[in-house]
Amino acid sequence: MGPWVGPSASLTLEEGGLGSGTTPAEVHVTASDVMVRRARLADAELIAAFVNAARSDNHRGPYAQLSRRDVALRFGQVGFMIAESRGRVVGLLGWQVENLVVRVSDFLITYGRDPAEIGRVLVSRMEEDAAELLVEAVILFLPSRPSQALVAFWESLDYEFQDLDDLSPAWQEAVAEYDLVGRGVMMKRLRDDLIRRPI
Repeated sequence: MGPWVGPSASLTLEEGGLGSGTTPAEVHVTASDVMVRRARLADAELIAAFVNAARSDNHRGPYAQLSRRDVALRFGQVGFMIAESRGRVVGLLGWQVENLVVRVSDFLITYGRDPAEIGRVLVSRMEEDAAELLVEAVILFLPSRPSQALVAFWESLDYEFQDLDDLSPAWQEAVAEYDLVGRGVMMKRLRDDLIRRPI
């Protein structure tokens, strides 16, 4: 998980997003207002400021302030997508691709009366890029006690809870390094024709 997206969850919309209110309330952001792009290392300070502001707004501390260096180090592990609206960062998604599987490691939405709209734009862009890489599936690791709103958000995008024993060997390998005790796994298959040999 991202070290700034909740103390025990690898994926959350609840840090200043879906299920817990949004800030500031007067900001109205819709999907048509949002532009998504891949983050660059030069965005490290921007990302740090966004995450720190979300933590402060939601009073779920105490949290150590995230530094530019913290984010720069994270770039060595995951790629980021940034959602922006009117010059403001409104969402962040971190993802890893390995063995034709995407693992969503960071997800944070803070602004807008309907943060799910922003979330849908971010996830759609991630899935489009994943499809170009011939990714077979996207795997999410939920908090131990996800809110109903969080689960409903992912279900609305066709993600489903999965029993680890039902996953293919390659997909099981993709989750093997995570401590999944008490946590749920949701998945969405992007391809029906699974690739049986390395590309």
